Amino acid sequence: MSLLLVAIFFFGMTYLDPPEEYGIAVNFGTSNVGSGDIQPTELLKSTSEEKSPIEEQEEVEEIVEPESTENITEETEDVATQNNEEAIAIKKKQDAKKKANELAKKVQLEKDRIEKEKQAAIAKQKAEEEAKRKKLDALIGGINNSEGTATGGEGNDLKPGDKGNINGDPNASGYYGNGGGGGNGDYNLGNRKPISRPKPNYICNEEGLVVVSIEVDVNGSVIKATAGVKGSTNTAQCLLTQAKQAALKTKWSADAKAPSKQIGTIKYRFSLSQ
Repeated sequence: MSLLLVAIFFFGMTYLDPPEEYGIAVNFGTSNVGSGDIQPTELLKSTSEEKSPIEEQEEVEEIVEPESTENITEETEDVATQNNEEAIAIKKKQDAKKKANELAKKVQLEKDRIEKEKQAAIAKQKAEEEAKRKKLDALIGGINNSEGTATGGEGNDLKPGDKGNINGDPNASGYYGNGGGGGNGDYNLGNRKPISRPKPNYICNEEGLVVVSIEVDVNGSVIKATAGVKGSTNTAQCLLTQAKQAALKTKWSADAKAPSKQIGTIKYRFSLSQ
């Protein structure tokens, strides 16, 4: 054992004192940037653009500093205010649309009500007219489909039936009404008076006033007649022809001092009733 210890002492493992260091050597310096080949032995003066690591750390700390609570509150209030304004505008628009729809609905309902009342009035009028017609038909026994029990008839057409008008006089000789022409005011020829005044025949179911313009000679004869002049209320041809014929047959008093063609008028009133 003693020999072993002596051998280890003289011939044992060798090592350096202090131990050798391992790693990458970093150049000495005082800034993060630099230029040149000469290593300064003293601290360099800092430039305006150059900042020390401590200043950079302080700058970083200033950048990452959180915003104040006041700014966040103001932004939140602005967003909330904007949202409220938009919501209010939307609500107003919806309310306006709702009111417009309600107004349109009321107008349409009013139109429908008026139309229903109009239709009801028309239907009522038609019903009343129909009732009157049925009542009249029942009263006269039906003109076109008479089923009376009486026999015989009267007329000038050589056909069965009772010719005349439902409103006429059963004792009258005419079948269409009374030919007019009567009063003193119906004949006008200055101071000359009519001697004969024949009435026109009544051949149709028309009534009204027919004015005839006449030309009379000195002997009192009507030499020209024009029926239906101004003042006439009915110019049916059946009335005009009969009025003209009656005017041509009219005789006036003679007047030697009168013009060869003295102009006057005759008025004939045609009526369907007596």
